[in-house]
Amino acid sequence: MMRPAEHLHFEPAELASRQARTIEAMRAQGFDGMLIFRQESMYWLSGYDTFGYVYFQCLVLGADGRMILLTRAPDRLQARFTSVIEDVRIWVDGPDAAPAIELREILRQQGCAGRRLGVEWEAYGLTARNGQRLAAALDGFCTLGDASDLISRLRLVKSSAELAYVRRAAELGDAALAAAEAATRPGAFEGDILADMQGAVFRGGGDDPANEFIIGSGSGALMCRYYTGRRNLSADDQLTLEFAGVYRHYHACLMRTLLIGTADRRLVELHAACRDSLLAAEDALRPGRPIGEVFDAHARVLDAAGLRACRLNACGYSLGTTYAPNWMDWPMLYHDNPVEAAAGMVFFIHIIAFDEQRGHAMTLGRTSVVGERGAEPMSKASIDLVRK
Repeated sequence: MMRPAEHLHFEPAELASRQARTIEAMRAQGFDGMLIFRQESMYWLSGYDTFGYVYFQCLVLGADGRMILLTRAPDRLQARFTSVIEDVRIWVDGPDAAPAIELREILRQQGCAGRRLGVEWEAYGLTARNGQRLAAALDGFCTLGDASDLISRLRLVKSSAELAYVRRAAELGDAALAAAEAATRPGAFEGDILADMQGAVFRGGGDDPANEFIIGSGSGALMCRYYTGRRNLSADDQLTLEFAGVYRHYHACLMRTLLIGTADRRLVELHAACRDSLLAAEDALRPGRPIGEVFDAHARVLDAAGLRACRLNACGYSLGTTYAPNWMDWPMLYHDNPVEAAAGMVFFIHIIAFDEQRGHAMTLGRTSVVGERGAEPMSKASIDLVRK
């Protein structure tokens, strides 16, 4: 027989502590309860693990600590298997299904009429259409406030248990990089390289990433988004990879551009600038300092190397437990971002230099945890230029 919460990845006491901290923050912002739509928040609070958030799904958290999940039938057992949520309500599929109205009735039963509730409006699972239906269903029933970043802020500093998962993810990321380097050679098929990389993560007990592994060669090496269509590497080529080791949904990202065959001298120079930029950015990631300084440190180095037109307007972001469609977490590393770094935060710093005029690409990135003295890179892999 299936046992409730049989598949938890955190101790119940840690989950209870997270719930208590959330309720404290909720009350501090004047909320009597929260309507949680981000899957990351649900997982962090309760262990609930699903991709069912692509449909209307809400976790209600009351000021008394009670949690009620409204979801579809396929996730009833999923919630029982993976989480500590005991009260699961099901809305039934049909042409007249109105889960927002059913949510209102749940809130009425919980005495929420006339109360002020926080809503995670910024959630991939809460589409604009469903958001409008939610607002309409609760209009006049209660007051809604934006609580989109309430739990995201609490998730920013990782516990020791979370950091253990990040470190394992980093090991899997290193394994994927080693597999990529071993598979890269003139004539190699990009699909084989991807298969070897993802195979290394899966064989290590890891998970699917929250977005696709990014791979591109030739002109495609200047892309920092996934696109469909694979090719074979040329005798002289460049291969850009952005990927993550993933463990228990915690991500540790890496980014590299590998050179194949005869390397243009300019690409070697680009790598040297990216390496210096990465080290400068990591040196700026210090507890108590605004994370915007990380971007500024990276930009100063690239700009001094004459690469102002080749760089982007951000150089990384927080990482944690994230679900599709992307692994980027809040906050991002850009100029003047005032969020202060603190010990236990995790950031992916990526240095990207795309010279569109020459058709040159160079990238370099890795994940660091913020320690008491500064950034501690999680990857053990070399950041030296790789030539195949």
